[in-house]
Amino acid sequence: MKKIAVFTSGGDSPGMNACIRAVVRTSIFKGIEVYGISYGYDGMINGNIKRMQSHSVSNIIQRGGTILKSARSDEFRTFEGRKKAYDLLQKHGIEGIVAIGGDGTFTGAKVFFEEFGIPTIGCPGTIDNDIFGTDFTIGFDTAVNTALEAIDKIRDTAAAHDRIFFIEVMGRDSGYIALECGIGGGAEFVMIPETETDLKRVVKSLKNLRKTKTSSIIVVAEGDEEGGAEEIMQKVKEKVNDPEKEFKVTTLGHIQRGGNPTARDRVLASRCGMAAVEGLLEGKSNCMAGVVNGEVVYTPFEDCIGKPKQLKEDHLKLIEILSI
Repeated sequence: MKKIAVFTSGGDSPGMNACIRAVVRTSIFKGIEVYGISYGYDGMINGNIKRMQSHSVSNIIQRGGTILKSARSDEFRTFEGRKKAYDLLQKHGIEGIVAIGGDGTFTGAKVFFEEFGIPTIGCPGTIDNDIFGTDFTIGFDTAVNTALEAIDKIRDTAAAHDRIFFIEVMGRDSGYIALECGIGGGAEFVMIPETETDLKRVVKSLKNLRKTKTSSIIVVAEGDEEGGAEEIMQKVKEKVNDPEKEFKVTTLGHIQRGGNPTARDRVLASRCGMAAVEGLLEGKSNCMAGVVNGEVVYTPFEDCIGKPKQLKEDHLKLIEILSI
């Protein structure tokens, strides 16, 4: 293998640049030409492909976002679009691909490999930490710490005014961010898609908590079955029916995707990027390079996409026990 390409796709996550850097410099160290594809699958179709050198990735390890940009591509969902992408890769002589992204990215990579056979290895770039085959995904640690910093500040004003705050974090299908920053931020309740939210219990507990606590923090993952933070707040406020108690909502939104990646995310991204290149050289393909129990592992895309990643039961217990 003499030429490989790297791209980022889906939602951006802190640490993607560190992963790009690792792919580029590992390739050069191994004597391989490396190309960057801008704007994900859309860039692959439209020929946004350029040769990268060591200096191309200088001074990016500490930066959030992705220097290769990211975009959705409806055209890549069609066979004609994927054929166009394949023809352009062939034109550049590219023999292998490193795809940095999440579930959607890997789904596209799996189909592309099955149809055209270009060896592809993924790196888990998503803040949601919802990909099977790795303990943590690139960007998750940074997103949790970003949300936690905001929650700490909100708790100060909640305590000052005896308020109940409902704080919405990202997590349409995954409650990992909500659970981690809920534990770290000392939340009284955490509401996540993976477990059923019992609003009657929440209302009862809030009424009881008034005897021992004057303020409360409730962390809501955006994908909870009862709705977002605003909707849940209205439901709870109506049932608590206490005119003296103030209810507030804060939606953290896309600040969780930005910012300088933590050391943990930089190291994880670097390890995955290097492992992806080495995996291609060893003949691996149609899989993701992740880290489980401190060791690099390669998991088939089929499992990454198809197997749900289970939450840790002891984390769920921690919320209940420590909130009293």
